[in-house]
This record gives sequence, C-alpha cells and structure tokens, in this order.
Amino acid sequence: MAKKVAVVLAGCGVYDGSEIHESSAVYVHLSRAGAVTQFFAPKISQMHVVDHGTGQPTDEKRNVFTESARIARGNLKDLNDLKVCDYDALIIPGGFGVAKNLCSWAVAGKDCSVDKAIEKAFKGFHSAKKPIGLCCISPVLAAKLLPGCEVTVGCDTECERWPHAGTAGAIKELGCKHVNKEVHEVHVDKKNKLVTTSAFMCNSPIHEIYDGIGVLVADVLKLA
Repeated sequence: MAKKVAVVLAGCGVYDGSEIHESSAVYVHLSRAGAVTQFFAPKISQMHVVDHGTGQPTDEKRNVFTESARIARGNLKDLNDLKVCDYDALIIPGGFGVAKNLCSWAVAGKDCSVDKAIEKAFKGFHSAKKPIGLCCISPVLAAKLLPGCEVTVGCDTECERWPHAGTAGAIKELGCKHVNKEVHEVHVDKKNKLVTTSAFMCNSPIHEIYDGIGVLVADVLKLA
C-alpha cells in the first residue's frame, strides 16, 4: 500500500518562503518511490516579502498559503486541517520561510517562537512515532520542539562551502546534538524518528543537494 506523506510548505522562494528546488526534489523523490504526497501550509501572513532579483525586502504583503499553492500546483490544504492519523510521515523542505513564517528563528535564533499549527503537527507526528524529514534550515524546528534530539544542518565550522554553519552552534545551545554530515548524507535520529539533511545550507552543486534529499526521502519512507 502506498505511503501517504504530508509535506509542509512555508511560502514560495528561498528568501521568504520554501526553497523551490528542495520542495520539488522532495515531491519528485516521493513520486518515484510510489508515495502519495499532500501539501499543507498555514493561512498566515509572511513575515515580509523579498524581491528575489535584488535580495531586498519590499513593501508587499503576501500570504503563506497563497504563495505555497504555486509550488503545490493547487494540491494544498490548510495546515490546521492536517490529521496525523491520515499520514505515514511528515517532511518539511527548507528555505528562509521556515525560519521567518513557521517560526521566528531568522530574527530570534534559539529564543524563537514556533507557529502553533506547525508545533501541533510536528509534535503530533512525533507522539505517534511517525517519521519526520527535515531539509536545510528546517531542523531548527526539531531543535526547538524536541530538546535533546539529534540533527544535522551540515557542518559546524563556517567556510565558503558552509556559509550558514553558525546554525549548528545555536542548535547545540538548545541542548541538542548536531552531527556533521556532507550534503549527500543524512543523519537519522532513530529514537525520535528524525531524518535531516543539509541541502542548501551547503554551497554545493544542485545535483548533490537533490541526491541528499533523495536519501532523506528514502530513509523517511523506510521508517514509515
């Protein structure tokens, strides 16, 4: 029987929403594995809107749900309607929207707050002992919501290849274990059924990021 996977989006676009290539990679790998994908997003306003041509914030106002529908091709439901009992696993692609819209990590770091709907869904899957896959910056949700868990965001030493390595330090400050992994690898926290991969936290060719997400999807489905 096909596994059913809930995928939560945080908008559309790396700087203020879900990373499009990561979201697409998750969708393609799930499809190839024969899984059924249902996208979800919260009906909330974005923290802000970024012009992806300049990288600068604008005065526009956009809704996370409406923007996420662009990636989901309309196959999108309100996150408040997500019922854990209907799905075998949860996957959250990365993108700064996770750190801006699903939580406030982008401005508050380890002292961030988490959107109530994503917290309910996350803790619901964890309590039901169903696997959760997290790409790129998304592991900070686990670090905030599951004290003592194990995750990877890639490397903990900043360099040209790992420009966002400081995130690992903040994860450690929350009392969680960070495990250094290459972009094509994942870390599996067997106790918590968490599968994490660095994706675009690494300055790497896109095919390597795509392959790493493929490993994540495969391991999530194995645990489901």
